[in-house]
Amino acid sequence: MSAPLLSWLYLVLAGLLEVAWAVGLKLSRGLDFTARPVHSVLTISAMAASVMLLGLAARHLPIGTAYAIWVGIGAAGTAIAGMMLFDEPATFARIVAIAVIVAGVMGLKLAS
Repeated sequence: MSAPLLSWLYLVLAGLLEVAWAVGLKLSRGLDFTARPVHSVLTISAMAASVMLLGLAARHLPIGTAYAIWVGIGAAGTAIAGMMLFDEPATFARIVAIAVIVAGVMGLKLAS
């Protein structure tokens, strides 16, 4: 697999791990090691892995593009996870906002 293609794979995985650690923050009660130590350790591990993969992706991708896509995957994914896992409202406005984020991420990918 070529370095640029591998970088995109790293970036997508980094974004998914960003969703995982954001959900983990909720499940760990804000990294409360006394109440949920396993959740806290898993959350911190996902944070570290996410940033590491972002760093690997940035070796061959423009940092502005990589960072924006990483944040976009995390933001959209976390909003969707919140609706699915925590009964957060799935209003029309929220869904449109997520669609705008996804469109922006796709636009950055196409421009790179």
